[in-house]
Amino acid sequence: MTVSELTAKIRQIIEGNFPSVTVEGELSNCRPSSTGHLYFTLKDSDAAISGIMFRNRLGFLRFNPKDGMLLRVKGSLSVYAQRGTYSIVAEEMELAGEGEILAMLEERKRKLAAEGLFDEGRKKPIPRFPQTVGVVSSPTGAAVRDIINIITRRCGGIKVIILPAPVQGNEAGGIIARRIEQANFWKLADVLIVGRGGGSLEDLLPFSEEAVVRAIAASKIPVISAVGHEIDWSLCDFAADLRAPTPSAAAELVSEDREITREKVASLKASLIQTIQARLENIRLSLKPFNPEDLEYRFRSILQPILVRFDDAKEALLMDLNAKVEDLRIRLQIAGTALETASPIKILERGYAVVTHAGGKTGKAIRRSNEVKKGECLEIRLMEGKIEAVSR
Repeated sequence: MTVSELTAKIRQIIEGNFPSVTVEGELSNCRPSSTGHLYFTLKDSDAAISGIMFRNRLGFLRFNPKDGMLLRVKGSLSVYAQRGTYSIVAEEMELAGEGEILAMLEERKRKLAAEGLFDEGRKKPIPRFPQTVGVVSSPTGAAVRDIINIITRRCGGIKVIILPAPVQGNEAGGIIARRIEQANFWKLADVLIVGRGGGSLEDLLPFSEEAVVRAIAASKIPVISAVGHEIDWSLCDFAADLRAPTPSAAAELVSEDREITREKVASLKASLIQTIQARLENIRLSLKPFNPEDLEYRFRSILQPILVRFDDAKEALLMDLNAKVEDLRIRLQIAGTALETASPIKILERGYAVVTHAGGKTGKAIRRSNEVKKGECLEIRLMEGKIEAVSR
């Protein structure tokens, strides 16, 4: 076989059988290249393997790889034929032990989220101009110095209270939680900054302990979480009322520059005055064409059509009423005529008479001869007076 043929077979065996591997070892000979890729060696006490992580994957790292770190690297094996070497092409890289920690944090996160500790509805607004800022952190850490320097420079009138607490180690979480509770019990501040500078995932664990998360969620004082650098995270970020990417950013959030605010107020004042003056000028220009005589004429020109419409409506109403009255009068006249025509008195006036039994026997008018018996006394009522008669 030629060298190329042998190398091809070796490459087929290695790359075909190890498409995805996870290797744990100590990082050494770590050197970034000019092209942005990272070359390194992963070793233990008995062996070593070279590796490379390309630039497009480096952006996802949460830490800066340094010699001596114990890492867990996931990737695939690759053979470099020109040199006859093999190496691991890293897709993921984490500090050894981080996988278990992340799984534990994810489980804790789900549990606390189910209790509603991360709900947006619980979050309180951060005061824009606090008088007192409480800082729960290590009193000797760089984070505290940065916070004090920024607040002093931007707004010297703010009072800063340091509530000292260790920021890493087994006892740190409990002490941080107690400091938050003490700040609330004694009402020491208008806003709290809870955090520290950057560090490994293990270093930041105290800020993910249940006691700290619950203390932040229960705090009546608004809390800003400022743990690590921008790529770092902890569970207190989700419970806090606001997350700042760094402690310095948290200090800037609570110390809005008074001078900038004064400039904004002055600018808004000038803009408001200008707007009012512009509107007043528009009103003056609108009123300029008007004078008392012209105003009266304009008023009459508006009122006259309305008066004409009112007069027309009044005339139409009167005409309608007169027509209805005349119609009712005619109908009443016709009814009166019909009533008079049917009146018995009018009939008697024309020479007719009403015949009834004498003595008011029935009181009914006799209309047929068979209603009267022979020799029966009758009464004939005329228009004036009455006549008694006997039937034959």
